[in-house]
Amino acid sequence: MATPSPSTATTASPRRRRTQALEPHSETPSYEGDSSDYSDIRCESCGSGDSPAKLLLCDKCDRGYHTFCLRPVLVSVPKGSWFCPSCSRVKNLKSFPLVQTKIIDFFRIRTSTEEEKRNPIQDTPKRRKRASTLILSKKRRRLLPYTPSEDPLRRMQQMASLATALTATGAKFSDKLSYVPGMAPRSANRASREHGGMQLLPKEDVETLNLCKDMMRRGECPPLMVVFDPREGFTVEADKLIKDLTIITEYTGDVDYLRNRENDEGDSIMTLISGSNPSQSLVICPDNKANIARYINGINNHTPEGRKKQNLKCVRFDVDGECRVLLIANRDISKGERLYYDYNGYEHEYPTEHFV
Repeated sequence: MATPSPSTATTASPRRRRTQALEPHSETPSYEGDSSDYSDIRCESCGSGDSPAKLLLCDKCDRGYHTFCLRPVLVSVPKGSWFCPSCSRVKNLKSFPLVQTKIIDFFRIRTSTEEEKRNPIQDTPKRRKRASTLILSKKRRRLLPYTPSEDPLRRMQQMASLATALTATGAKFSDKLSYVPGMAPRSANRASREHGGMQLLPKEDVETLNLCKDMMRRGECPPLMVVFDPREGFTVEADKLIKDLTIITEYTGDVDYLRNRENDEGDSIMTLISGSNPSQSLVICPDNKANIARYINGINNHTPEGRKKQNLKCVRFDVDGECRVLLIANRDISKGERLYYDYNGYEHEYPTEHFV
């Protein structure tokens, strides 16, 4: 289960109306320090004035937004100033330089042969052969490795889009779980502590996951593009056809105890272990270290026609005794299609029925 919360704006301004919007047809404003009539405030996303306790006003443009209509969703009313997506500093983000040496530096790409050193973002025949073998085993419901785009320049553009998002949100790239002093130690990540048990990732699928990690270390990234949407914030689109059962990415970041993060305002916290003993529950916190998983939408909404948008599943696996979270395609995904997985998982804690 992901628990996203707001990106904190850095612009300093006096604290203003941070209580709630008016109940419909109320005559008395409920905002602090302001005598204006706000009875007609509506959410810019859904157009409704319902759920006034969840309706925020931007401290710059005074437009209203429900906490659950924002991307990422806000789980609580933020403290201090808050700015809507249109007024936030992300709107003026700068694209990461499309320079190979900077891309290699940012993602710490490693090469093992002289050929790779001359052109480190190229496909390798061995990788293609391995991927083909795994595709043939799909009938046995094994997971597939992602297939990078063949054009090296396009892969650089994909990595630059992720670097842009990470830079704008103040995070460093990491393609693995991190254990930081003062948070949960690695010894706390024991899959056996999961309430009700956790499914074991088969050996063949562990090899596929490791293959994906190796490809990323060589600069062969998943065929995904991070884009900025005025309504959804940073979001991720498929940059080529992605087949059903393909491993999209592992959810990464710093591992911490849930008890330390219950009132956290960090972005996109993900459940790692839901322990039978609550003190052993762990979460992944991608606010300081993250990969592309942080920007994939975790919502379970539908299109206006009633069709489910979900094209990924978020699954926690036991990998060599530790819990890992994978995002996996649950059907073929077309080029240009945005990626969505079920934000609630099995907990159904957040009001995603309001998502538009």
